[in-house]
Amino acid sequence: MSNPSEDIVFENVSKFYGEVLGVNRIDLTIKPGITGLVGPNGSGKTTLMNLMTGLVRPTRGSIRLAGIDPGQPEALFRRLGYCPQFDTFPAGLTGYELLFSYLSLHGHGHRTTAKLVDQALARVDLTEAGKRPLASYSKGMRQRLKLAHAIAHKPEILVLDEPLNGLDPVARAETIALFRMLASEGNHLIISSHILHEVDMFSDEVVLLQAGYVVAEGQIRGIREDIKERPIQVSLRCDKAALLASHLFAHDVATEVKLHEDKRGLLVRSTESDRFHFLLNRVVVEEGLTMTAMGPADEDMGAVYHYLIGQGGEPS
Repeated sequence: MSNPSEDIVFENVSKFYGEVLGVNRIDLTIKPGITGLVGPNGSGKTTLMNLMTGLVRPTRGSIRLAGIDPGQPEALFRRLGYCPQFDTFPAGLTGYELLFSYLSLHGHGHRTTAKLVDQALARVDLTEAGKRPLASYSKGMRQRLKLAHAIAHKPEILVLDEPLNGLDPVARAETIALFRMLASEGNHLIISSHILHEVDMFSDEVVLLQAGYVVAEGQIRGIREDIKERPIQVSLRCDKAALLASHLFAHDVATEVKLHEDKRGLLVRSTESDRFHFLLNRVVVEEGLTMTAMGPADEDMGAVYHYLIGQGGEPS
């Protein structure tokens, strides 16, 4: 069980840029683990991250990160690492030199600083590349260096804005594995991403934002189960799919049934989950159906996002 004093807490937080709304009336508690932030452009993701890192101050309300007000930068940045979406690294330095100069500002001695730099570069697979000038880095390498920069001083709170952008599939998988390792050590990771299936892969909790408001939060499955008015979607594979479809329609438990082209599968939508599953079990037994696969077709971040936020395309 986590210690509440280590949580990230927003209490009635609003941020306005003149007359433009950033976020409004945010009440949110983020516990250790990986929390994914999802929302389209203008939804408030960046404002929420900027508030956490103290880059902007709330118009009203209060924020505490492990008991620290973001308005106390010296205390905050001992415990927080930030990976922004964009970088402005000095081209003349090597990756190693950049991290060394950054960690020196934390007051570490030469030996400790060198050790921390080596560890950070190793965790993002940049040990050899760390000797090269930043001007020679690819986009993916710069992205990994930003992550090394965020984790180098071993903070307990990581705020990561689109950290997977520009990474190839192997580096992406390795970075997600690193996220999981950091979370298993009891850290907070707040990660924004527009790649919805990856949010499914790495998030313990999700926060969905739209127009400056939190429209849903929690585990993806829990959010999905709370949307009572949305039909469940189930994918089935069996040897008598057409027969099963006829039973579903005859007993009026499905709003839509689509038969797969090979006639051995169904996509079923139903607003009556209990009746649907009861009838399915009965038909399987009485008709002697052989079921080869069954699972939810919409318990993912994409389905939940598009229903709650109502966007036709991917978030940005």
